[in-house]
Amino acid sequence: MQRERGRFQVAKLNLYGNPNIGVYLTATDSYVLVPDDIGGSEEEVIREVLGVNSIVRLRIHGMRLVGVMAGGNSNCVALPRDATLEAEVVKKRLDVNVVLLPSRNNAIGNVMVANDRAALVFPGMENEAVKALRECLGVEVEKGSIAGVQTVGAALVVTNRGGIVHPEASEDEIRFLEELFKVPIEPATINFGVELVRTGLVANSYGALVGEDTTGPEIARIQLALSGGGLEEYGEGRG
Repeated sequence: MQRERGRFQVAKLNLYGNPNIGVYLTATDSYVLVPDDIGGSEEEVIREVLGVNSIVRLRIHGMRLVGVMAGGNSNCVALPRDATLEAEVVKKRLDVNVVLLPSRNNAIGNVMVANDRAALVFPGMENEAVKALRECLGVEVEKGSIAGVQTVGAALVVTNRGGIVHPEASEDEIRFLEELFKVPIEPATINFGVELVRTGLVANSYGALVGEDTTGPEIARIQLALSGGGLEEYGEGRG
């Protein structure tokens, strides 16, 4: 059972001595995918902060980079087209749809971002892959880029409560994202100024994990945005 929504938690975490934790983890409200060799104490932090019991340990193509290689929402896990063994691991552990995405791109987590209402994929994703994602995720899927970045999965973190986006995203882009995902979206950075926010941020509706280099002001902005309030409600606005 997932934790009921309460106080939104934020905690710092390093993995393998690296603050770029987003490259290793994929999280939704239903499950978290993690590398197969993370420590027990690290798993406990992930379980407590993100409020999920379903944690799946695996490697994808023999790599720890689960956050780069996998994407999805509460309904679906999307994996590279030839990750058949990995798909079997996920199916044994989770009661969700699994799709081997018919795309030339293996870094699925970099080229898509989703919540339980919508998904955004990079402009060059094949139409067949878009169709497969739409069926598996059960949501609308749009193509686009963010702040000139085509790897949209690295430039945006979105949950069912809020989102954090590349700080150079335009007002028009932010409005588009808010209409698509049906949550407030705020520009921010991670790990002391890193603009590709997904590299150091992993979140769901219950909490967020940030890299150890993330500053206090960055954490405050992330907590307000991802808890669903949005910064404008608190009189800070965008900027």
